[in-house]
Amino acid sequence: MKYGYGWVLKFVLAAILLGMGIYMVFADEVVYLITGVVIVIFSLFRVIPLMKTLKKEILRTINLIEIIFDTLIGGVLIYVAATGQMDNSDLWKEVYRYALAFFFYARGLVYLNSVVFLGEKTEIPKFWVHILAITLGTYIATAPKFSYETVGLFLLIVALIGSVYLGFDGFGGYKKYRQFQLELNQGKEKEKQVEKKKEVILDEQKEDRPYVN
Repeated sequence: MKYGYGWVLKFVLAAILLGMGIYMVFADEVVYLITGVVIVIFSLFRVIPLMKTLKKEILRTINLIEIIFDTLIGGVLIYVAATGQMDNSDLWKEVYRYALAFFFYARGLVYLNSVVFLGEKTEIPKFWVHILAITLGTYIATAPKFSYETVGLFLLIVALIGSVYLGFDGFGGYKKYRQFQLELNQGKEKEKQVEKKKEVILDEQKEDRPYVN
């Protein structure tokens, strides 16, 4: 049976993720920081695979421009959160709001232009996800009561889902590990039983031999 110790890491990550999700509801700096980190990672990790698989030069150019702007936005959010600039002015809160709106709206707009005007093939789920991205961007930019609490609540929901997934996956890994331990212990018991049987057989063979004086 195959087993591993990845379940330990999954349990720890589930606890950390859940704790961070709860904390983000009450700490605006953490929400801004996490948002910036997610945007930067989402942008930079797409560069090489995207550039290699897009066939048209104009598609590569448009997507690269979007990635550059997204990376700058994420970097600014990380800087603002890490240096505590938000405490000094409400300006940065508005910057966060419209930066997030631009991120979602630009992603949906670039995608739809690529599909409709530049002949990029797509899938139905991907299409509706980008329609949702444009909707989110529009909502964030126009909603009068939008604030970091909204994003914090959303991140909490994501953290809960991720924690449940990691916990369930880790539970499955732990069950496999315990099954391996059970089979290992049963194997040792069987070996002991075989050794005892061998000893009994040898003793019986010795007793059956004729005694010569």
